[in-house]
Amino acid sequence: MSSITPPATTKRILLVEDDPAIAEPLIYALQREGWLVNWVTLAAQALDRQAATPHDFMILDVGLPDMDGFDLCRAIRKQWSTPLLFLTARSEEIERIIGLEIGADDYCAKPFSPREIISRIKVIWRRMQSPEVAPSQMTSSPEPVPDIEQLIAWGPWHLNLLTFHVLYHAQPLSLTRYELRLLEVLLRHPERVWSRNQLMQAAWEHPDHSLERTIDSHIKTLRQKLRAIDPIDPIQTHRGLGYSLSRSSAD
Repeated sequence: MSSITPPATTKRILLVEDDPAIAEPLIYALQREGWLVNWVTLAAQALDRQAATPHDFMILDVGLPDMDGFDLCRAIRKQWSTPLLFLTARSEEIERIIGLEIGADDYCAKPFSPREIISRIKVIWRRMQSPEVAPSQMTSSPEPVPDIEQLIAWGPWHLNLLTFHVLYHAQPLSLTRYELRLLEVLLRHPERVWSRNQLMQAAWEHPDHSLERTIDSHIKTLRQKLRAIDPIDPIQTHRGLGYSLSRSSAD
């Protein structure tokens, strides 16, 4: 298992895969990109390694000897928002739904090309402005002055797209990047009804490889965070159509 001390700027990737025939060529391709790869074969090792040194990306096999990869993802998401991609031999739709709904950023079925994995990692990093918008970031440093395109202020909402700070009724929100993207789409066009497919196309890295029902899961978690501040739900469900942001939430 690789464990090379990298330069401070090197991206760190944690690979959790118990099959050397799959792991070794993937490690070689990732290292050719200049990235450090820490390879472990067990879920318990992955949690220990992540706790010791947080990584910039995680690649998880679903079928691990000591723990189901989905359970490992749930354990990871309790502590870290590190971008994460599943590798799996399972191709059923329900498996993809589970992986995405519990917090994976992408999903790649075996067999795969290492170049495909690298491409998916780069796309996620490009589109990922921040792993998570945390309340502690709200006062960590002076904010750059945003221009009109980078600041959305509507009713109780204040969204700074330069720093990705979100205030709702003057309270900071801790959002995952997909929750943030969904909120941005809704805020840019309040009262417009968006179908699940339209929201997926507007907010997802790989909309054609994702499932529309994933939108429902992220809307649900976003609603829970909003209701913790205000019990009135600003996101309206239009049965058979999609979702909109209620004008009443701006009153």
